[in-house]
Amino acid sequence: MTRPSSLRLGLILGLLLTALALGAALLSWVWTPYGVTGISIADKLKPPSAAHPFGTDHFGRDILSMVMVGARTSLAVALVAVGIGVLVGVPLGLIAAARRGGWLDEAIMRGNDLIFAFPSLVIAILITAALGPSAVNAILAIGIFNIPVFARVTRAGAMPLWTLDYIRAAQVAGKGRARISLEHILPNIANLLIVQGTIQFSLGILAEAGLSYVGLGAQPPTPSWGRMLAEAQTLVTVAPHVAIAPGLAIVGTVLGLNLLGDALRDALDPRLRLRSTGLGVA
Repeated sequence: MTRPSSLRLGLILGLLLTALALGAALLSWVWTPYGVTGISIADKLKPPSAAHPFGTDHFGRDILSMVMVGARTSLAVALVAVGIGVLVGVPLGLIAAARRGGWLDEAIMRGNDLIFAFPSLVIAILITAALGPSAVNAILAIGIFNIPVFARVTRAGAMPLWTLDYIRAAQVAGKGRARISLEHILPNIANLLIVQGTIQFSLGILAEAGLSYVGLGAQPPTPSWGRMLAEAQTLVTVAPHVAIAPGLAIVGTVLGLNLLGDALRDALDPRLRLRSTGLGVA
């Protein structure tokens, strides 16, 4: 299979998996097969059937309905967390690149290093200790961890552009650093940020699942894929379907976003496009 064919296949598969998760999340706002808060002990741990395609859990709740609402929770947390990273990290990266070598650049980068020293789980534990476990605190933890990621990517992409002739021409024309960053630098690194955003989105879903698994994410009765796995861990030998459904949902969504991110990277990077067509320099 040639690279363009594999690129199209990855893009199509990534779009399908991502659209499936997004569609389930959007549909859950208006309809689910069953309610997710009702308990029916008589129906507990039923295997997959026509009435319950994914089976039921230890409280008799329909797993398909919980997976759909869990998609809404996971995607919302990851999306807002990535938004925090973009809205804060990108301006910091642009400022650092514009002030390269100065004290402001150094202060921003050392602040990023400080955040990187604490994994998102540790940050979540610290925030939870002060504010209590919730989906909002999970968003804060993941979002704070995303800030230095986008700041570094933005700075790394912007730094080489400041040495180009058209940027120097803009400076000679009297444009300030802020205007140049917004009008010339940011549009030329948008492809990097789009790809990084896709990657961080998938990592955000994993992070949300991990935080919910240890009880630091969305709290009951709001369904969450991570908490569904945590509740199912003692039932794997008795009713494996309870763990399979949320596990496949996490794997499928993360895989879809990663495939989509790889396809976007190849499509938006001109060097990779030339290489795929055989026109690149050997």
